Amino acid sequence: MAMPRRGMLTLLGTAGLTTLTGRLAAADPAPPDSSPSAPPPAGKGAVPAPQQEITPPASWRTVAEDVRRETRFAWRSYVDRAFGHDQIKPVSGGFEEFFVDGHPMGLTIVEALDTLWLMELDRELEQGLAWIRRNLRFDVDASVQVFETNIRMLGGLLSGYHCTGERLLLRLAADLGERLLVAFTTSPTGIPYRFVNLRTGVVTQPETNLAETGTYITEFGYLSRLTGDRRFYDAAKRAFQTTFERRTPLDLLPYAIHAETGQFLNRTATIGPPADSFYEYLFDGWALFGDRDLKHWYDVLTAAIVAHQPDTVDGRLWFAQVDAYTGDVVSRTQSELASFYAGLLGQSGDLPRGRSYHDSWNAVQDRYGVLPEGIDYTTLAATSRGNQLRPEFADSAFMLWLATRDEVFRRRAFTHYQQMKRTSRVRYGYTILDDVTTTPVTQGDFCPGYWWSEQLKYYWLIFGDARRFDYADNYLSTEGNIFRGARR
Repeated sequence: MAMPRRGMLTLLGTAGLTTLTGRLAAADPAPPDSSPSAPPPAGKGAVPAPQQEITPPASWRTVAEDVRRETRFAWRSYVDRAFGHDQIKPVSGGFEEFFVDGHPMGLTIVEALDTLWLMELDRELEQGLAWIRRNLRFDVDASVQVFETNIRMLGGLLSGYHCTGERLLLRLAADLGERLLVAFTTSPTGIPYRFVNLRTGVVTQPETNLAETGTYITEFGYLSRLTGDRRFYDAAKRAFQTTFERRTPLDLLPYAIHAETGQFLNRTATIGPPADSFYEYLFDGWALFGDRDLKHWYDVLTAAIVAHQPDTVDGRLWFAQVDAYTGDVVSRTQSELASFYAGLLGQSGDLPRGRSYHDSWNAVQDRYGVLPEGIDYTTLAATSRGNQLRPEFADSAFMLWLATRDEVFRRRAFTHYQQMKRTSRVRYGYTILDDVTTTPVTQGDFCPGYWWSEQLKYYWLIFGDARRFDYADNYLSTEGNIFRGARR
């Protein structure tokens, strides 16, 4: 699902290692351990005038074709200005690398593979495959973040193989999986280290978090299924079990944990970053592989979440950050990344809560037009004013639409799409926003790789009757990668 799915962390190879945790954005709305209902610092909170309602189109297929045209426009700009580099700077026309400084790994290409295939942009797809055949190798003497490499590169290669049948993608995925597996097998607890050197296997940073502990079962499990090698699935499941068994007496999980000792490093439980996709992948492991242990662990933890974290303010459902040992509320801020949880609730059968939580985030969209990175949900004031081209709200709209076929979710996704076009479209593609509360919004100069894998795909699938997608039987990962449901 977005995240994340859930964030945009820079991986520094020889230039050093990031100290951020999980998919926690660089400017998360507030530290999870901040005081309840704390007002935003002076100058930090902002609530603009309500946005005007956007009228839905007469034909959803027309919108889908517009999404396809915009994808082709952005792809051509990427090919012209940054082809092979990890990510384009769409305002200046420059580029940057995500994994290793000075060493492009084609992240945007890998992330875009299944999206291009779904949209039947076959010429563009072949451009990407040709670059991969010529250039993509993983024998690189640099440390990469295991979590991001897994969901983006490994997941992108696997979904590309699922959609195209290109055997090289599976061979590259198997090679990359072997290099990432070391982070699990060298850990005394089975909880993976955060970083691994792709060439030497040297692991670093045992201080980790739930997202980076538990967002592997679908990629590793699918790799095991395709190769017949269970080591990948077993390693991902062991990390889940080790963490689950350390839950508090309230059946809650603090979000920070040490890979070598298995001890929690804080007390705060959150559905947002850096915990979010841990819960997502417990359910996804059940949905994709039928593993009853994962379903049981998901049910236990979800029961605790809905017992201790729901917080209704002005009739809107939110999920507070709480002390995992006492249940006391420690923060009433919410990251935009947490909006994925509406879709997860809907997928797992709790449609009333899923719908209610999406209603809450839709109120934020109505207020700002483009969702800010973080809010104080007691006032809807923006505590982090940027927008990193996030897909989580659209992801949840798609998942809830799949579950209900209620047109309200299509209309919300349409507003999301139109606001993105209005605020983020620039000369060479689409860019992040530095401040959504200014008029006009303040633009940055960066297009994250996940935008290609997630946001564009959700728009295409919810607006169009995609011929290459099975709407009745499918699976999309936290990064939007398809491991089931490609019709080819």
